Amino acid sequence: MCRFRRVRNVFLRCGHAESLPDQLIECESTTCKFSPNHPPTCRPPTCTKTCWQYRQYPEQYSPNIDRYCPACAVALGRS
Repeated sequence: MCRFRRVRNVFLRCGHAESLPDQLIECESTTCKFSPNHPPTCRPPTCTKTCWQYRQYPEQYSPNIDRYCPACAVALGRS
């Protein structure tokens, strides 16, 4: 089933966090209404009974990165 991925990078050296734009993860299922593989001929009322009609709860990913955030790196003169 299709879902969004939310990534929030946590920078350990300064303690700041940065959220990235949500990314759409498309599934390959033919029974998901949002999938690129969902047949265009699948229409209600059959589609509403046999296919997913909503996306999953967003996948949340929060990596801990051992460096300064981009703003602090610029302020400190580091890359």
